[in-house]
Amino acid sequence: MSEASDVTNGQPVALVTGASSGIGRAFALRLGAMGYRVIAVGRRADRLDALANALPAGRLDPIIADLGTDAGIAAVAEACAREPLTLLVNNAGLAHYGSFAAVPAADIAEVLRVKTLATTLLAHAAVPGMLARGGGTIVNVAGMLAFGAAAPLGPTPGRATYVATLAHLVALSQALAEELRAGNIRVQALCPGIVATEFHMRQGMDLSALPRMTAEDVVTASLAGLALGEVVCAPGVEDVGLLDGARRANLTAFGGQSPTLATRYRQQAE
Repeated sequence: MSEASDVTNGQPVALVTGASSGIGRAFALRLGAMGYRVIAVGRRADRLDALANALPAGRLDPIIADLGTDAGIAAVAEACAREPLTLLVNNAGLAHYGSFAAVPAADIAEVLRVKTLATTLLAHAAVPGMLARGGGTIVNVAGMLAFGAAAPLGPTPGRATYVATLAHLVALSQALAEELRAGNIRVQALCPGIVATEFHMRQGMDLSALPRMTAEDVVTASLAGLALGEVVCAPGVEDVGLLDGARRANLTAFGGQSPTLATRYRQQAE
């Protein structure tokens, strides 16, 4: 994985949100082992301390912040703008599953703040420095549900807001990849399926009987996908043509528009 380096001492610098568990922790450990200085963002000091102890001394800088709050977003955005980031991993996430009509508005706002607003603002804070340094990489951790909004709910009563945030991350990543390519900034939407982490347990869902990918395999796919030039990385999708087909279908629909009202609507109105 070739990256732009910290212009000060040649050491690459990565900022990883949601670093205290799951995919974020796996990213932090892998990047630290690769020689990165890792700025690890999480809400629990004890877990960040444990993460620091798992890496060589001085390899990890913790930031205790809650990206569900304005203050937390502002603090991490300031770090994204201040630090010579080689890599930004927007991994922090949560999902308040439930019937859309019944989920409290505060829970919906928290999901949108963490998965949509924070991710967008942290990338916005990091990009100017990356452009000035000649490049960088942004990984936005989404999920395969970004492509499954119309999929049957299964055992969940509802997940509309969460699914919408994943679709936002895919669209944001694709748009930024196109816009920032000339500045040597790579952008990836990382879309794992079900991963063996604490995520679903927090929703009161026991998925231990289902086949699940490890967080370490997700990180392996992400880094390999960057080397392959993939904007959308789906670790569990064997046929990459499916992803290319989805992209082409979207562009075909986009290109099929005209300023004339479509026939089916004219006929329905008659």
